[in-house]
Amino acid sequence: MKSKNLKKIANMKKGHGWFSIIVYLIFFAFAGAMLTYILAILGYYVVQAKLAAEYESIAYMSRIYEKSLSDESQDMVWGLLDESEKEYIVRDRSGDLLFGDKDNTCSEDTGKISLSGIQQTILMYPDTEYPFIHGNSGGYVELDYFGIVKTLNGMNDENYDQEILTLYDADQEEHFETIGFYVDVTSKFQLRLPVWMGIRVNKGKEIFIGKGYLTFKMSDLSMLALVVVMLIVMFFTIFNMFIVNMVREIRSRKRSLRMLFMDIVTNGKNRTWFFYKGDAILRGRLNASYQYAIVNLIFVKYTTYCACHSVAEGEAVLRGISDCISKHITRKELNAHGAPKEFMLLLRAPDTDQLTARLNSLITDLERFNEVHAFTYQAGVVIIPPLRDAGGRIIRRKDIDIEQEYNNACTARGTLGDKEDSGIAYFDLTLIEEKKWQDWVEANCRLALQNDEFMVYYQPKYDPVSKTIRGAEALIRWKHTDDSGNDKLISPGKFIPIFEKNGFITNIDHYMLSNVAKDQKRWLDQGFDCVPVSVNISRAHFIETDLAEQIRDTVDAVGAPRNLIEIELTESAFFDDKGALMRTINKLKEYGFSVSMDDFGSGYSSLNSLKDMPLDVLKLDAEFFRGENAGERGRVVVAETIKLARKLNMITVAEGIEDKEQVEFLADQGCDMIQGFIFAHPMSAADYEIRMKEKTPV
Repeated sequence: MKSKNLKKIANMKKGHGWFSIIVYLIFFAFAGAMLTYILAILGYYVVQAKLAAEYESIAYMSRIYEKSLSDESQDMVWGLLDESEKEYIVRDRSGDLLFGDKDNTCSEDTGKISLSGIQQTILMYPDTEYPFIHGNSGGYVELDYFGIVKTLNGMNDENYDQEILTLYDADQEEHFETIGFYVDVTSKFQLRLPVWMGIRVNKGKEIFIGKGYLTFKMSDLSMLALVVVMLIVMFFTIFNMFIVNMVREIRSRKRSLRMLFMDIVTNGKNRTWFFYKGDAILRGRLNASYQYAIVNLIFVKYTTYCACHSVAEGEAVLRGISDCISKHITRKELNAHGAPKEFMLLLRAPDTDQLTARLNSLITDLERFNEVHAFTYQAGVVIIPPLRDAGGRIIRRKDIDIEQEYNNACTARGTLGDKEDSGIAYFDLTLIEEKKWQDWVEANCRLALQNDEFMVYYQPKYDPVSKTIRGAEALIRWKHTDDSGNDKLISPGKFIPIFEKNGFITNIDHYMLSNVAKDQKRWLDQGFDCVPVSVNISRAHFIETDLAEQIRDTVDAVGAPRNLIEIELTESAFFDDKGALMRTINKLKEYGFSVSMDDFGSGYSSLNSLKDMPLDVLKLDAEFFRGENAGERGRVVVAETIKLARKLNMITVAEGIEDKEQVEFLADQGCDMIQGFIFAHPMSAADYEIRMKEKTPV
């Protein structure tokens, strides 16, 4: 599955400003709606104010009319109505005309309107004629079909302005009619829209309807136009500001992505880009049928080169390596710089042989990159084959985790060890099993120590002549109960190397020393004729300046004699801090412990170790008696080593002895003790007790 980091990058890349664009569009749609609403409200209140003024005039006339119904001086009332110069009619509730010009332009349709500050609901009637423009003095103008002046009455030619009279609607040309206009070019123009307003009178039995005008002077229209223009300008100014900001954000996002994906050392692409782009390639529909390889390529001597020259020169070499790799990369393949000495490759791999040849060719070119220095490179490879369904058909890779796959390539490269030679290693599932086992051991070791799952086993050491026990070595086993309730005995070779790497070996050393001391004390109390038991102390302990005191206090805490505990050191410990090791050995001998060197001859043994270290026991490694070392030359070395140890007052122990001839040879050479399967395998404490009870030789 895709990691969270890749998902975040994918979302960031995919969004690429679209989210901001959508937000801006929503904002502008809202702002446009708000602008329209504001303009509508503005127009509404302007119309409300105009209508309210006309209503007051018509309401006054309706009151005069209503008064005339009961007043004796009706003639005077009617005269007042006529003097108002406003058209009016009176209808009954059914709409029949009671009074007024029967040719009036008041429509039969009606509606209702409420005006601000007026509690009464007003009846509204549309006018059946067209709206017109009206001036102060007026002259009648008639237009033809195309808006050209046809007749001009009441106006002088010199007062005529052609531009005012160019009104025509092309969309309605089939229904175009001659329109009348009252125009005064010497005055300011005004737009007058007729409107009929009705008021119920005579206790609601009649409706007084007067004709008013919504009059918009040029100053009104200019002010309204100015407000509209200002709002539109403000709207588009803000719009442009947001557009500029959006463009800047998109550019900033692109710059951020470039910086996110750029490697500052090689000026190429980095680890983040490799995972993002590689994930897209491997999941791509068109790439589903291709087999790919993910490669972890290491510049082995980078750290050494930087130490000898400089980091700046080392980075210059990395840039050259990146350029060289890029020449081997084709379309749909990737090259990125990961860690300081690490390059990440995604290559198409038709088959393993072709891929190996290609990687060898690449490594050869890289080795020749610098003619002065001999550079080496190691590659770990994991193959990503096409994904197939149950029917064998190729399907898209949907659940691939490129970060995990690259980690597998790193794991494969790690199997090449600390060698400085160039090499290629391929990943397989056994490496995963090893990593899983290591993870399990590290996760369970502390709990196992708390639960006493570690057991002390003993392997006796025998005198090659008398065949009696003269000593023993304490060995560890791990008895683990699995989820099914079954006990499983884990050999030390499967967990001790892991403990040595993660530092848990120091806890094991203290555990072993304490338990061996307890066993020795218990056996002494039971009357056993105990012999010294050697306990291995890891080299990791020797950074502790009080190691000798820790060993002394642990043994003394259970009351075991110090002379029955032998402290065994591996040969590799002698190549660490020699001064600290000397001080610890001298203190241990001062406290009454004997000290032995384990695995003598397994590494690059130095006679200086025997010369300088006051050791009590020398254990000859089993490799002396196997393979090529088992020949005549090996026998000579063993014989002379035993003689040298005897002259240095050291006891010799031969490990790993498995046949009778070796026993006889060692007995003839004066070897003090033999430890091996020919006499005894490692055994539990209970079985070791039985061996100690047997007084007769094996």
